[in-house]
Amino acid sequence: MSIKVKKSYKFASYTSLYVTIFMTLILSVFLFFYYRLDIWIILAFAIGCFLFAFAIIQYRIENFIYKRVKKIYDDLTLLESTSFSNQQITTDMATLTQEIDKYARDKKLEIETLKVRETYRKEFLGNVSHELKTPLFTIQGYISTLLDGALHDEKVLEKYLRQANKGVERLTFIIKDLDMITKLETGDLSLNVETFDIVEIVTNAYELLEMKASKKKITLTFDLEYKTPIKVVADRDRIQQVLTNLIDNSIKYGETNGTTEISIENLIKNKVIVRVTDNGEGIYKENIPRLFERFYRVDQSGSRKKSGSGLGLSIVKHIIEAHNEKIYVESELGVGSEFSFTLEKAK
Repeated sequence: MSIKVKKSYKFASYTSLYVTIFMTLILSVFLFFYYRLDIWIILAFAIGCFLFAFAIIQYRIENFIYKRVKKIYDDLTLLESTSFSNQQITTDMATLTQEIDKYARDKKLEIETLKVRETYRKEFLGNVSHELKTPLFTIQGYISTLLDGALHDEKVLEKYLRQANKGVERLTFIIKDLDMITKLETGDLSLNVETFDIVEIVTNAYELLEMKASKKKITLTFDLEYKTPIKVVADRDRIQQVLTNLIDNSIKYGETNGTTEISIENLIKNKVIVRVTDNGEGIYKENIPRLFERFYRVDQSGSRKKSGSGLGLSIVKHIIEAHNEKIYVESELGVGSEFSFTLEKAK
């Protein structure tokens, strides 16, 4: 087994050897002319010179490099001096350069991550403000109008109270969804895992959204007739919510006289994949990576023609990930979109 020697020791050893040879030759010449040559004196001098030179050179090298490299670290604010002081110093410049590059890359990545988070935070706060502001201003407007005198007109009173109630319902809907996402992210929302038929859950979701689909003349269908149950292991209510949100989205952004189709396929031995496919307007490729962000909307114009809290897909993603499963998106503009997710198959 080879012994690993510090490169600084090698450097100091070679340098000390050169100094020792040079000084020993001078001593030998001196003794030759003025005294007699004594091999023991020369040998003792060589050993002493080597050890002394080695100690001085090694000490100076370590202090010299430490002070300058530490200054580089401090100047670049790459790491605290306390964390660096415990590390061994080496005269290998390539190693030092690699270490500096590594810390610089790590710090750059950290800064970029913080910038992304800061941008996300600003966007999130702006979106929350916008989503809450709209119904709040609506409610305030109707109540102010009633207080200003419209309260005594029964027709106006009923109409405005209904509109104000819709605003309250929207606020409740947004806050409820935000609360669910927070619980999913922090792990406070426990899953009630059980075995159930996924075909039945899809059927329930279709029945729930049948009227909404019929208004746009969108057909809700399976890719084929599933005559036998397909048992999966998951939280029944949460998966029901996932399917409801995905189907609702396909109706919302689907084309009139379009189709929303669900297929359930065996992925691997213990997994199934559920696909929700529509022939709607599709999604731009640059928007796909951000689809599952809270309040992110493909339409950045600021309009809210499509109703919803803007949290549906974010909830879907968090529920699927809480099951330790994956969700996928494929979309082509003008052709349609497909959202798919995996589930554990019951044994």
